[in-house]
Amino acid sequence: MYIMADRYRGATYVGVTADLATRIHQHRNGGGSVHCAKHNLDRLVWAERGDDILSCIAHEKRMKRWHRNWKFELIERTNPQWRELSPTII
Repeated sequence: MYIMADRYRGATYVGVTADLATRIHQHRNGGGSVHCAKHNLDRLVWAERGDDILSCIAHEKRMKRWHRNWKFELIERTNPQWRELSPTII
């Protein structure tokens, strides 16, 4: 699971993938999702590995219904500066 953003406390996108590096590349090149392309969400700000894809998909669906501030709090627990994480994760 992962969260993309455009800037500190800006627009976000919650996603799930089996191949994070490929998915981030897709988002940055306009092919990942309409929402990411529309809002220029190119910064990976949070990621977490799950046990299996089905539980990750279920958690992703729950997170998509979260209030913005709940997502912000989740991100800021591990990435308070909203730094780009892909160089250290991928």
